[in-house]
Amino acid sequence: MRIVRLILLCYLGFTPQLLVLCAEDSDSETRSEGILQDPRNFSRAPTLPPVDAPGESEIQASIRRGVAFLLAAQNPNGSWGSATRTKGLNIYAPVPGAHHAFRAATTSLCISALLETAPDENDSAKAIDRAEGWLLEHLTDLRRATGDAIYNVWGHAYSIQALVRLHGFHEDDGERQNRLIELIKLQFEMLTRYESVDGGWGYYDFRYQANQPTSSSISFVNGAVLVAFAEAKGIGVEPPDRIVKRGIAALKRQQKSDFSYLYGEYLKYRPMRGINRPGGSLGRTQCCNSALRAWGDSQITDNVVKNWLYRLYVRNGWLDIGRKRPVPHESWMQVAGYFYYFGHYYAAVSLRQLPEAERGPYQPLLARLMLDRQEKDGSWWDYPLYDYHQPYGTSFALMTLQRCLPAGKHAAD
Repeated sequence: MRIVRLILLCYLGFTPQLLVLCAEDSDSETRSEGILQDPRNFSRAPTLPPVDAPGESEIQASIRRGVAFLLAAQNPNGSWGSATRTKGLNIYAPVPGAHHAFRAATTSLCISALLETAPDENDSAKAIDRAEGWLLEHLTDLRRATGDAIYNVWGHAYSIQALVRLHGFHEDDGERQNRLIELIKLQFEMLTRYESVDGGWGYYDFRYQANQPTSSSISFVNGAVLVAFAEAKGIGVEPPDRIVKRGIAALKRQQKSDFSYLYGEYLKYRPMRGINRPGGSLGRTQCCNSALRAWGDSQITDNVVKNWLYRLYVRNGWLDIGRKRPVPHESWMQVAGYFYYFGHYYAAVSLRQLPEAERGPYQPLLARLMLDRQEKDGSWWDYPLYDYHQPYGTSFALMTLQRCLPAGKHAAD
């Protein structure tokens, strides 16, 4: 039976390194993940597989194609994405609030991607200006869609990152910067309002739908918000200390001993369920680890980051099989397609947390994955989500590739 499984994995495109690790997972199912629970795994850096490392010119050419797609896909009003391109099975999205949230988050990601990759190009600068105008006009109206749908947390989190980058973009305009800072603080207020009663954030409340959400926090939502908070703190805009500490505590409660994470706190009594195993956590582990490291968690060492970058590459099949599937969580390990570019973006964030001299061997891993998955029209997408999937997927991929360029070529340098 094991031979048949390995043959199937080969057919599905898993790398030889992944086959070995899948065999480890198979053997460990009856012994609490065995080697994956061994902390000695993180006492040293991994031995990396050979990679067809792309050159800087290849990465830059891919970035230009992605930027061109975003410029062509921008809506006339300056935003990105819409509630069109529906299919037989659409994700739960009560109108209009859910789509306000999707559009705000998607537009914020596109702003961030353009500011990181092409801020000085004429067409990009015009697109950024139009998008900023849309965001400043509509962000103040972003609210919870219904009692059970709290997608607005994504809009608040990713708008903070866009506003931080716009703050740097307008370094010579103090009045504009002050307005951006006020908007960042407003997002802090909204994320305080929609914080879970147990700390952290989720995007559904299927319990009591109270004014303050009563559902469990979700690990990767906590991670995304905390990364955004850390970026705001980096420009001197401090998020509320209380909700930061509660968010970190909620995330730590969902951390497993191998530095993977439960999907959400509500699954704490099912830690070995597929979605909570390393393969199921692969798309969110990077986000959660980078968030904790950004807030000074000394347990997230360089070797933890390096080993999970390695695992993301050699075990990429767990995520890739779910990519483009129209049903959330229908893939192995209950992976959903929309984790693909999300997970790789936060892997790139983790990469930038390493010392500059130690990033080089890991950049080709991420770059090769992104380059090989770019679509003919220059976009990237992983899950058919109305008309938001190509802009958000492209934005995540562009920011991932930008962090794979040599030092001095990235805006953060």
